[in-house]
Amino acid sequence: MFSTHRQLERRTGKSGTPRKVKKVQTVWNIRLEYLQQLVNEYQDTKDQEAKYQVLANLVNFSYDPINYNWLWQLNVVDLFLDTLTESDEKLKEFGLGGLCNLCLEKRNKEHIINNDGIPLIIQCLYDKNEEIILSAITTLMFLDSKENEDILSESVKKRLEHLSQFENKRLNNLVTIFLQDYFKQTNFDKTV
Repeated sequence: MFSTHRQLERRTGKSGTPRKVKKVQTVWNIRLEYLQQLVNEYQDTKDQEAKYQVLANLVNFSYDPINYNWLWQLNVVDLFLDTLTESDEKLKEFGLGGLCNLCLEKRNKEHIINNDGIPLIIQCLYDKNEEIILSAITTLMFLDSKENEDILSESVKKRLEHLSQFENKRLNNLVTIFLQDYFKQTNFDKTV
């Protein structure tokens, strides 16, 4: 469930009761500590299954905008970007899912763009895992693709046209939307 600071303020009142304010602050501190533990565990563990589980948890936390500041403080965007260079498909899939969740926030979007995230995400369009490809397309669309020359390159367009031939309907639909909305192909001949 999404939470906002405004919703929490509404529940506790503008200045809140001392007990409620202290309780909210305690919850926030506990959340930050927990996220820090997840990041530490991801970085320290040698157990691959544990890495998957921890990364999946971080991706789930990245879904709720209330966590964006904490995830920013803990450099989770960089952690997700680092997974895109991994050979492990699960790590790449989870990391890309996290970027997809976080990139709608302006600060995260700028960080991804300014830290060479776009070429890494474009490279994911060539992955054999269709879930990675779907997340890559969605993330590129969320990164204001209409203004980015790298995303609007001829090579990306050709790759998307190639992907439109895949049997996966979700992939076909997403590629069609991308081509129509971002490459202005109104006569794209793909029935979905």
